[in-house]
Amino acid sequence: MSHPRDILLGAQARTGTLTVCDHYSGVEVRMRKSLQLQAEMAAEFGACVFDVTLDCEDGAPVGGEADHAALVVALARGAAPGARVAVRVHPVDHPAFEADIATIAGQAGDRLCHIMLPKCESPADVERAARALDAAGAPQLPLQALIESPAAVHRAFDIAAHPRLQSLSFGLMDFVSAHGGAIPSDGMGVQGQFTHPLVVRAKLEIASACHAHGKVPSHGVVTEFKDAQAFLGAARRAAREFGFTRMWSIHPDQIRPILEAFAPGADEIETATRILLAAQQAGWAPISYAGKLEDRASYRYYWQVLERAHQTGRHLPAEAQAWFTAA
Repeated sequence: MSHPRDILLGAQARTGTLTVCDHYSGVEVRMRKSLQLQAEMAAEFGACVFDVTLDCEDGAPVGGEADHAALVVALARGAAPGARVAVRVHPVDHPAFEADIATIAGQAGDRLCHIMLPKCESPADVERAARALDAAGAPQLPLQALIESPAAVHRAFDIAAHPRLQSLSFGLMDFVSAHGGAIPSDGMGVQGQFTHPLVVRAKLEIASACHAHGKVPSHGVVTEFKDAQAFLGAARRAAREFGFTRMWSIHPDQIRPILEAFAPGADEIETATRILLAAQQAGWAPISYAGKLEDRASYRYYWQVLERAHQTGRHLPAEAQAWFTAA
């Protein structure tokens, strides 16, 4: 019998899924520690539960861009088998952009899960990056983009529509700065970024654009990593109120709270498993479960619950686990 992913998601299933956490680091010692932590947590959870994005934009010293790109290549090529490693390159208008792509995608494209494109302003920026990847011999490598300005938010739907694009992230700090003081500094904080109308609008536009085009909306930076409860609350709001299905981590202590916030609960996992097993038995025709009609629309939702549970390392019933271990 066909796999639930193929039955319920169709062409969307072929795009693959992303982990719910994207962890950033740009200093060599932290990049090495991030890759080590990724391997340790993959062994703990039985799956790679977060991406590691090696950062060239903020990580490379001015004048040392080529050396930093070479370091990133070495780290990506030396990562553990099954590691999910990405790279944030310089923006398309930066003098180092072309060299970043040629070096990193050209020498380590087969070991990367995606390239992050910062300060993306239009679909033309995505297209320029896609052509650069093709020229570097990495036509299979997906792009993700960072939306950081009011104009980019205005074009979010057009950017998300680009076929090479996999995900959009929200660059909160630059977005607030771009308003010339019109948004107060607490608009960048753990509370204000969820209440200031302009910031809220930007987040909802990005999330909506992604969902409209089958892409992954990724919530950006929350800088308060010392206050664990405040950060967990922010992650939960991003997931439950703003429609994001992925989030950035900028400190190792943020990774587990993101996994917790974006993971479904044990009861929801159990319900999803029972409904999908019954649906599979019925050949995916409508069924009655607990006195309620279930059909393809709800089956799709419950399959996505199980995918999210797998991505976050949650315990799955044996019957559901079989769907993820099957060839």
